[in-house]
Amino acid sequence: MHKSFHLFFRSAGTIFLFIFSIISTPKYSFALSSTAQPLSSNLFVNIAKKLDPAVVNVSTKSKIEKTHRNFRPPGGGRPGPGQRRSPDSFRDFYDKFFGERPNQKPKRGMGSGFVIDKEGHILTNNHVIEGAEEIIVSLEDGGSEKEYTATLIGADTKTDIALIKINRDENTPKEFPFLRLGSSEHLEVGEWVVAIGNPFGLSHTVTVGVVSALGRSIGAGPYDEFIQTDASINPGNSGGPLINIEGEVIGINTAIISGNSGGNVGIGFAIPINIAKGILKDLKEKGTVTRGWLGVMIQKITPELAKSFGLNQSEGALVGDVIPDGPAFKGGIKRGDVIVRFDGKEVKNMEDLPKIVAATTPNSVVNVEIVREGSPKTLSIKIETLTDKQPTVLAKTDPLGMQVQEITPELAKSLQLKDDQGVLVSDVTPGNSAAESGIRRGDVISEMNRNPITNMKDYERLSGSIKTGDSVLFLVKRGGTTIYIAVKVG
Repeated sequence: MHKSFHLFFRSAGTIFLFIFSIISTPKYSFALSSTAQPLSSNLFVNIAKKLDPAVVNVSTKSKIEKTHRNFRPPGGGRPGPGQRRSPDSFRDFYDKFFGERPNQKPKRGMGSGFVIDKEGHILTNNHVIEGAEEIIVSLEDGGSEKEYTATLIGADTKTDIALIKINRDENTPKEFPFLRLGSSEHLEVGEWVVAIGNPFGLSHTVTVGVVSALGRSIGAGPYDEFIQTDASINPGNSGGPLINIEGEVIGINTAIISGNSGGNVGIGFAIPINIAKGILKDLKEKGTVTRGWLGVMIQKITPELAKSFGLNQSEGALVGDVIPDGPAFKGGIKRGDVIVRFDGKEVKNMEDLPKIVAATTPNSVVNVEIVREGSPKTLSIKIETLTDKQPTVLAKTDPLGMQVQEITPELAKSLQLKDDQGVLVSDVTPGNSAAESGIRRGDVISEMNRNPITNMKDYERLSGSIKTGDSVLFLVKRGGTTIYIAVKVG
């Protein structure tokens, strides 16, 4: 045999023995309830046997909607700054395969969930049960399926998490098997994970993979920090658990990148379980989640903007606008400030700030460290309660895949612009319509479809009527000259 093949088999054997020694180590044990039991050498078989009874099939029934609604990631559907892929490629497991079809009456849905306590509370995705008039959960019981009705206890659209509870009667067990919630804080790329759920309606399916990446943003909402995994998850897995090799839930399976078939291509996303643990008390006690609100519109700091604002680095969150009479406005934050630390926590990028603010107790007073015109400054701000009617804290993007902002006199001066008319392109998403057509960061848009644009209000009014398939003509100022750029909305 050729020398290279000898080396391959020797290496493969070494790797196999190494993995076998790890999974057969006694320290890896897990619990279905409060009592931990040791695992045998066949780790994944034991996980499936012990934990599968606490994973449920969630089916729903609701009135048919007038129009077909394709899934968008929870909390929105527009791409976030720096995002390369259109949100249309992030397909929901439940809605795409089991969702509404023309002339279907009533609308039915299917997904997954898992029991988290002996009383029968179940965590799942909000989009699995959203709008449901009836919720039915199925549990495995001695090799057969047993059905129960369930009631919605609380839901949070911003994180796409819902809490339901099995309804009790004289035939309901006193205690249900349940899964132990672990921690997603110290997850590492490469860790083994197990997904259990009901892909394509095939109940209690077990797949295995690893943590592929952490902190992924897919444009789903202001609190994106998904766990990416290659464990095979498909339509119907929504709301099911992502489990570590100690048998603890570390994530809730929520979204996938899929091809035209809508099936798995090896890239799935799960909500970190610590996010669910952080809102669980609110869901149980109030049915909704209370979050802090700062009242600013923020954006990513590009290298060009960092230079313009006299920053040594691109860390922090740039304030693009301040909500009138909001906490930030009252506390003295101004447009153009860069927030670098909030309540003692470092703000490394734009995505950090919404999560930190949301976790802050409303009515508490916090110190907010900013950089204003190159000088550090600390402000004391009283945080208020976020409501659905209040504006989002993220800067706006549009269907063209670019981010724009108002041109202030200070910004016009720093960028050496002749005036402050128009809107500034502060970021362009690679691969999207604007980037493909040649629009760049730093461009100033002064017209849209031959209509003048003097400020953000003009831009928002004109861009609000843009539809997929339209061709939009922009007049762009760049480097002392003006050019026309036509952008087709994809």
